[in-house]
Amino acid sequence: MKNASHLLHNGNVIKNVSVGSYLKIAKGFAELIGKIESEFIQEDKLNLSSNYSNSKNRIKRILVVTLVGFINSENNQKEFKQGLKELPLIENECYLLNEDEFELIHKFAKDTEDAIQIGTLLNETSVPIKLGVDRLFASHIGIFGNTGSGKSYSLAKIYHELFNKYKKEAKFRENAKFVLIDFNGEYVNPKTDDGKYNKIILEEEFKDEFILGNKKSKFPISKESIESVEILSILLDATEKTQKPFLDSVFNYNIFKNENFNFKNFIKEEIIEILIFKKDKNLGVRVLFELFKDINDCFEQGSNIYEEIRKFIGKEIDFRTDEGKFYLKKGMLGRANKSTSTDNKGYTEENLDFYFKVPFFELIDKIEFQQNELFFIKLKIVLKYYKDYVSGNLNAEFIGPLKSRTIKIFRQLFYLIEISNNTSNSSKNTTIISLKNITDQSIKKVLPLVICKEFYDSHKKKNNKSKYLNIIIDEVHNILSKNSIRESETWKDYRLETFEEIIKEGRKFGVFLTIASQRPSDISDTIISQLHNYFLHRLINNKDIEAIGRTVSYLDKVSFESLSILPQGACILAGLSADLPVVIKVDKIDDDYKPYNETIQLTQHWNDE
Repeated sequence: MKNASHLLHNGNVIKNVSVGSYLKIAKGFAELIGKIESEFIQEDKLNLSSNYSNSKNRIKRILVVTLVGFINSENNQKEFKQGLKELPLIENECYLLNEDEFELIHKFAKDTEDAIQIGTLLNETSVPIKLGVDRLFASHIGIFGNTGSGKSYSLAKIYHELFNKYKKEAKFRENAKFVLIDFNGEYVNPKTDDGKYNKIILEEEFKDEFILGNKKSKFPISKESIESVEILSILLDATEKTQKPFLDSVFNYNIFKNENFNFKNFIKEEIIEILIFKKDKNLGVRVLFELFKDINDCFEQGSNIYEEIRKFIGKEIDFRTDEGKFYLKKGMLGRANKSTSTDNKGYTEENLDFYFKVPFFELIDKIEFQQNELFFIKLKIVLKYYKDYVSGNLNAEFIGPLKSRTIKIFRQLFYLIEISNNTSNSSKNTTIISLKNITDQSIKKVLPLVICKEFYDSHKKKNNKSKYLNIIIDEVHNILSKNSIRESETWKDYRLETFEEIIKEGRKFGVFLTIASQRPSDISDTIISQLHNYFLHRLINNKDIEAIGRTVSYLDKVSFESLSILPQGACILAGLSADLPVVIKVDKIDDDYKPYNETIQLTQHWNDE
C-alpha cells in the first residue's frame, strides 16, 4: 500500500514493489519468488463511497506477477532455485523481500565456485553481480547493443576480470587460448600522449598483438589452410562452375606435388611448347609476353626479368609466316658452337631448340625466386593457367580474370600473412588481431574466417579435453551478415557453415565463441539462438529488438521491453550463468585497460582556450 521506491524496516532499507522487482509468496513453509511484470489501478465501483474512510481507498493497485523460482532450504543453507516447485493458493500472503533474500536471488555463483564480478544491479548498486567462471566462459557469449551503448566496454570488462584472476597461473597459460578479432583497432595498444602504451584488457607481457595492414606485422597461417580450395575460392571470388574446378586442378596437379619439381624447368618446357610445337605466331608472341609479365607481377618487390625477356623476344626471335615456324635472327648464330646452315629455311625444330636454349634460357636461369610460400602458391596458379591455355584445355575468357585476381590479392596478402609450419608457437595464450588498417574490404572479411577456421581445426585435431579455445569477435556483423549483397552465395554459405559448426559442435572440443555486434538482426538466427549467455545493451532499431525477442529464450517481458531505454553502460544479463534476467551496471575498468573507442570530445579541439 506504500507508494515509495524504498521502505525502512527494522532499521534496514528495503526495496518496495514495482515493475521489475520481486516479492515472496508464502505457501506454508514454501517460499515462492515472483517477478512483477506490470501493474495497473482499478476503481471499486461496487461499493458506496460511504463504506470507505478515505476516498483513496476505493482505488485498488493490481500487480501482475510471474513466478520465477523458489528459495530452497537445506542444511540450514538457503539457496534460490529457478523454476516452479509449487503454485500459490488463493489468499496466500505476499511479502517484500528483506535484504538477505534480495541478495540471495541475485547471487549467481556459489561460495565454492570461482567467480568474477562484472558489475552491480542498476537500481541497487550495493548488490554486486558475480558470475561463475565455469558457467560463463564454458559457453557461447553474445554481447549486443547500439554503437555507444557500452558493448565493447562490457567485452573488455568481462575478459579483463578473467585475465586478472588467472593470468599468472601456469596451467591457465598452458591450457587456455584466447583469440580476439578486432575490426576497428579498439583493443590494440595505441601510444598515449606521454609515449607509453595503454594495456587494454591485458598487459603486453601476456599477449601477442598483430596489427595487420601496416606492412610490419604478419599473421602466421598454415600452408594447408591457405591451399584449401574452399578458402582460395572465397578469397579469389572464384565462380562455382569454372574457376573453382581450375583451382582444384592446380593443387591436385601431380607435377607440382613432386618433391623435385623445378619451376624454371617447367617455364622452359612451356616456352619450347609455345615456340616450337604450337607454331602459332599469334599465340606464341602474345602469350610469351603475357607469361613473363605475369611471372614478373608475382614478385612483391618487382623484378627486371620481364624487361630483359621482352627485349630478347623483340630483337632475337622472329617468325616465318610461310613455314609457320619461329627462328633466331642471324646475329644469334655465332653464340652457339654448332655448325649449321645460315639459311633460315633450313632450320629444323631441333636446331631451333638448341640455339634457342643458349641465350634465352640463360635469362630464365637468372631469375631469383622469392623464398616465400605465398609466392610459390601464386606462381603455381599462373603457370598452370598457361599450361592449360597453351595445350587448349582452358578458356582464357573464363579463367583469365581469376589469374589476374590471384596476382592482385596475393600481393596484398604478402603484407598480411606468412606461411608457417607452427602457427601456435607462442608462450602467450592471448592473441589480438587488429584488422583496422586493411583497406581491401573483401580481404578484411575473408581473413577472419581463415584465421578462425585455422584455430578451430587445429584445436579440433588435438582433441584434448583439457585444452580450451575461446574465439572472440567484435563487430561480428562484418563477417556474419546475412543481408549483405556484396559477397557471393558461396562465401555466405561456407562462412555460415563454419561458424554454425563452431557454435553447434565446438563445445565437445572445448571451443567457445564470444561475439559482439550492434546489428543482431543482421546475424543468422541459428547462431544467436545457440548462444548461452547474453549481455544486451540498448537497442533502438525495431528489427534488432525483434531479432532478440525471436531468438533469446531467457528474456522475460519486463527485460525485453526495457531494451530500448537502457542507459549507457547498463545491460540486461540473461542466460545460463544467471538464474534470472537482471539489469546490471557494468563496473568501471581502469583507464589503462579500457578499449580505445571513446567518442571524440569536439569542444576540446574547437575551443582556443
